[in-house]
Amino acid sequence: MVITINKKKVAVSFSGKDSTLALHDLMQSVEFEVVLLIASVTEGYNRTSIHGVRVELLDAQAKSIGLPIRKIWIPENCSNEKYKEIMTQVNLELKEQGIEHIAFGDLFLEDVRKYREEMLKPLGMNPIFPLWGEGTTNVIERFISLGYKTIITCVDLTRLTEEFSGKVIDNQLIKGLPKEVDPCGENGEYHSFVFDGPIFKNPIQFELGEKKLSADVYTGETRFCYTDLVLV
Repeated sequence: MVITINKKKVAVSFSGKDSTLALHDLMQSVEFEVVLLIASVTEGYNRTSIHGVRVELLDAQAKSIGLPIRKIWIPENCSNEKYKEIMTQVNLELKEQGIEHIAFGDLFLEDVRKYREEMLKPLGMNPIFPLWGEGTTNVIERFISLGYKTIITCVDLTRLTEEFSGKVIDNQLIKGLPKEVDPCGENGEYHSFVFDGPIFKNPIQFELGEKKLSADVYTGETRFCYTDLVLV
């Protein structure tokens, strides 16, 4: 007698290495079926929010992974109220499609987790956190040991120097991080783009573009260093 298990449909909030590892784990789950990737993109820039990755690279990732991706377009300098309005509408649309679970790659920030829970609960949806509570050193070591490759696209210059932007993350780089920097950049020290690994059918081919300094929207002071990646 064959027993059929109806897996719960889940969409994965997709950005850098942590969400990629969460996706990796979920794709092996007996409980969940990943049916969609979702990513926020800033209007006008046509780049992923915060990470600064070009849309065409995001599309290349989704194609290589073999999953559809839903881009959520966010206005530049979007207010919290507008962001919540946009996300609520998108989440309601996902629920209508039978997707009641959204997965995130968060590791330990309680305020971020609470924010996600409070956004989804009124909609009758469930956030899941596959990596929650796993030590950050273990997360990055597991990520690298599995064969994933990722490059730093943005650094917070109050935490890291400009030279880290555009570097491929490996064990040597992690060992060279200042001791006060979280190995996974969970506090926003850096953001990354994953270009190869077990869930990719083929590596994403890109070239390094120019580096660009960006100001903090609140203080106006130079704070971030982005490295542009160009699809080839």
